[in-house]
Amino acid sequence: MQSNVEPPLTTLPAAPPLAADPNAPDDLAAFKHAFRRHAAGVAAITTLAPDGSPVGFTATSLASLSAVPPLATFNMARSASSWAAIAAADRVAIHMLGAHNRAIAEKLAGPHAERFVGDHWQPGPYGLPVLTGVTSWMLGRVVERVSVHNNAVVVVQIEGGGMGTDDEALLYHERTYRVPGAAV
Repeated sequence: MQSNVEPPLTTLPAAPPLAADPNAPDDLAAFKHAFRRHAAGVAAITTLAPDGSPVGFTATSLASLSAVPPLATFNMARSASSWAAIAAADRVAIHMLGAHNRAIAEKLAGPHAERFVGDHWQPGPYGLPVLTGVTSWMLGRVVERVSVHNNAVVVVQIEGGGMGTDDEALLYHERTYRVPGAAV
């Protein structure tokens, strides 16, 4: 008689600790190593704070959720300097960044008070800050915020947008901004 009981799973070998933090737990080391090697497109999310001032940040977590209705998601830490504005916002602008937008990506990843100093943006629909010279941008209504530990997944229904000039995609890989390599 054959048994339907599956053999026990073997234990996975522990990942080596991060060189910079030998006390990091093995699962954290594996997570950080894996996502450093996962190239991600670079986007920027902008909105208005309750006082009307522009707020934004660089994101690599942007993803399409569905085409009908057109839904996109992004993730962020609820401890981030932009979270209070995103938590209160009805609408956001999502910008796709190209290689020529590296300076904008760095600016929106930099000190919060300096992110909207300069002429790299203009007021757009609903007064939202729209970044200039991006490959494309979308305007959307926030339809859901899902808290997960100290983070949130934000779901946005896209209502419109615009196209900029074509450019190589801006990627983030191994802690460096890059452009795609050769097709395989």
